[in-house]
Amino acid sequence: MVIAGSALAACTIEQDGNAAENADASETAEEVKDDPAEISVEDGAEDVEPGVPVTVTAPAGLEKVTMTNEDGKEVEAELNDDKTEWTTAEPLGYSREYTVEATTESGKTSTATFSTVTPSAQSTASLSPQEGEEVGVGQAISFYFDIAPSDKQAVEDAITVETSNDTEGGFIWLDANQLRWRPVEYWEPGTEVTVKADFYGRNLGEGIYGAEDAETSFTVGDEFRTVLNNYGKTLTVFKNGEEIKSFPVSLGEDGAFDTPNGTYVVGDQHDHLVMDSRTYGLALENGGYVTPVDYATQLSYSGIYVHSAPWAIWALGKHNQSHGCINARPDDALWFLQNTKRGDPVEIINTGGETLSPYDGLGYWNIELEPGQSVKAGEDF
Repeated sequence: MVIAGSALAACTIEQDGNAAENADASETAEEVKDDPAEISVEDGAEDVEPGVPVTVTAPAGLEKVTMTNEDGKEVEAELNDDKTEWTTAEPLGYSREYTVEATTESGKTSTATFSTVTPSAQSTASLSPQEGEEVGVGQAISFYFDIAPSDKQAVEDAITVETSNDTEGGFIWLDANQLRWRPVEYWEPGTEVTVKADFYGRNLGEGIYGAEDAETSFTVGDEFRTVLNNYGKTLTVFKNGEEIKSFPVSLGEDGAFDTPNGTYVVGDQHDHLVMDSRTYGLALENGGYVTPVDYATQLSYSGIYVHSAPWAIWALGKHNQSHGCINARPDDALWFLQNTKRGDPVEIINTGGETLSPYDGLGYWNIELEPGQSVKAGEDF
């Protein structure tokens, strides 16, 4: 009997405890149900970043949420399945005023009015390679900003490079406006690359904001590598490690216009091009030239091309006589233009010149780069 009574007493105590807990839980649930919605932006806030989503949350559920700008245009948004979180689905505008009104299922209403930042300027970034392009194993990802951003780290943080094989790379700033992302080693042929640059709504320094996001996807083609050896004055092409073409050339005049050594990459290509020495500072009266050429393949921003030079047939494979370009027979120059692609590496060796600057627009392989590293040409930008 005593045991039975004890057992009964124990059961009674447990029931009393549950009743108290249930009562507390019921009161808490009622409090949550009666809570107003929380808006992620404070009422009266100014200089709000337009790229950061606005959220409205209510654990007990949202009945209705609207967000409009000063012209009455409603902002697109998404509501989760249990109707507890509302999130904007489009970026906000610069220099705009917005009002958020949120009503919970219990009828509580919350309101917030705020304004977005007014940039001192907006910078637009051009991105390459182009969408769907096939490039060479030496191709870097290029960004050109029409207004130079001063916060280089903010720019780099906004960029995502996704590859099909986890390729590692880093950043090279050529100058204040030009940025490259380059793999540590040459790309593997067949690599698929997607680049996303979330610049819109981001302060890129000193109140300069990104004008828009940028995105591109491209593929790396076959390894097509050229070695140009001044000792034999011969240009040799290898495809996926196998030699497929070799022909004689003439380089920059020894001691006067030595072609720089180093690794270049193929850039623009032209069936016809007028070469003007004045564009890189050599005046006509100082031995400069204005010469139309055919089948010109760009190797550097400083004006070095592989091109047809019928006037130099006598010198090919024997004597250097150009202003730095790689002179070739018309048929060889045409073959080179038709078979190479943007980003194919070209290695020039054994000339009397120095090494091509890594900060030349196409010389970025002439610098060692560690994964995640960022280097720049100077400290004045």
